[in-house]
Amino acid sequence: MLVGVLLPGHHRDPLDPLAELYGLATTAGAVVVGSLTQKRAKPDAGSYIGHGKLEELKALVVELDADVVIFDNELTPGQIRNLELGTETKVLDRTEVILDIFASRARTHEARLQVELAQFEYALPRLKRMWTHLSRMEGGIGMRGPGEQQLEEDRRIVDRKITELRRRIKHIQLRKEREVQSRAEENTAAIVGYTNAGKSTLMNALTGAGVLVEDKLFATLDTRTRRWHIDGFGNVLLSDTVGFIRDLPHSLVASFKATLEEVRQADLLIHVVDASCSSARDQIAAVNSVLQEIGCDKKPTVMALNKADQVSDRSYLDVLRAHYPISISMSAKTGAGVSDLERLVSQTIAREFVDAEVEASAGNGKLLAYLKSHALELSRLYDNGRMVMQCRLPRQCLGQVTRLQGICRTI
Repeated sequence: MLVGVLLPGHHRDPLDPLAELYGLATTAGAVVVGSLTQKRAKPDAGSYIGHGKLEELKALVVELDADVVIFDNELTPGQIRNLELGTETKVLDRTEVILDIFASRARTHEARLQVELAQFEYALPRLKRMWTHLSRMEGGIGMRGPGEQQLEEDRRIVDRKITELRRRIKHIQLRKEREVQSRAEENTAAIVGYTNAGKSTLMNALTGAGVLVEDKLFATLDTRTRRWHIDGFGNVLLSDTVGFIRDLPHSLVASFKATLEEVRQADLLIHVVDASCSSARDQIAAVNSVLQEIGCDKKPTVMALNKADQVSDRSYLDVLRAHYPISISMSAKTGAGVSDLERLVSQTIAREFVDAEVEASAGNGKLLAYLKSHALELSRLYDNGRMVMQCRLPRQCLGQVTRLQGICRTI
């Protein structure tokens, strides 16, 4: 049973507000038997939907013989407990379903560690709900019941697991950073976009990579990098990344930082959009929100308005292109517009980036820090207190290098 509470400012597909939750539920293996929506100014503190709607939900659960209720909202542990008592069935929120999908689709050791960390961080504040069946066994001073003792022990175990997983993921992230930085002399691009927008299909069309393509949410969790040859320009290392989604859990974004290192280090982002989706602009905003969270919202970006062959009203494409001028309409499935994308990517990389030689005092910490965060270092030499660095950096950074007392020569 699907439930969605429509709050002011929360974006949903106007034609079917639970369409995305339906996709999540079916991807997780559920069979959807019914749905319920409610408009509210704010969530009910106790049950999110309020007493009257809770009674209606309980009647539907009984009538449709539902085994589980899935909310398209993030619920507190107390709200989940009250909803389960009220409906007498299991209740999940949107975050828990996304975590379950990620857990089932993680293939590499790295992805499994990242999903496991996100699951433990989600479970930690919810442990108390798991032990409410023992709450009556609490005693007085010095006589705390087994429920409370077990809860404290569980918290310690989960805390230790989170600490250990963060340590192991940090080790992977440092290795990933070295691996990505070793490609400094190459032009690099990363494909980003909403889940199921066609990123893997585009990766296959551009590189022949043979990446798994499924009409399901989060078909790709592990980053793949392939060489993409653009006629008249040269080679670009292209990476396919995990898809984003509205209200993506912060714990997942944090734990997947190692995987998203390809995005953080790329010269250029190719933002793939499902142009046939009625809520395309909301999906673009959701992707931009995640990019901002990982510090990549200012990167040079080309927008690929994909699935253009499925758009019935061409004026809709014109509106999107007017809002996002550095974009092309295309179809990764049919190959239409792929050559236009190649031309736009090569022009953008050539226009946005320059190879430069920067000379400065070896003690100029501000300049070195600026170059570390904005440039890809190719080589560095020291001589008589002077530093000479060859690097690739955005063209707009040249002025700031000069302002920080660096001598900059383009190569």
